[in-house]
Amino acid sequence: MPHLTVEYSGNLGGLTDMGALCHALHTAMLASGLFELGAIRVRARACPHYAVADLLPENAFADLILRIGTGRSEDERTTLGKALMRAAEAHFAPQLATPHFALSLEVQEISAPFSWKTNAIHPRLRTT
Repeated sequence: MPHLTVEYSGNLGGLTDMGALCHALHTAMLASGLFELGAIRVRARACPHYAVADLLPENAFADLILRIGTGRSEDERTTLGKALMRAAEAHFAPQLATPHFALSLEVQEISAPFSWKTNAIHPRLRTT
């Protein structure tokens, strides 16, 4: 159950291809070997209302939040986080070259007793 959400300031929408970012992050998650294909979810959500730093209109952000189930070691989570950050940094290289962009990533473990799931995708992918 890896769910990666990218929240980003609305002013980034016309400056970068968020679909391409989602695919790059999906690729990094799959390459980690930590997750089944049918479990991976990546989504990007624009934040139309935001206030960043000194409020200059060119200020922008992207905040990545990865929620995963328990069972991965600290080393695995660290390696995964670094791979995701590399993918995001590569994607946002033009924005990071300016003094107006902030990029962050947090990996959160989900408490199993408080997480419910029904996934009809797994059976289909597990038979191929």
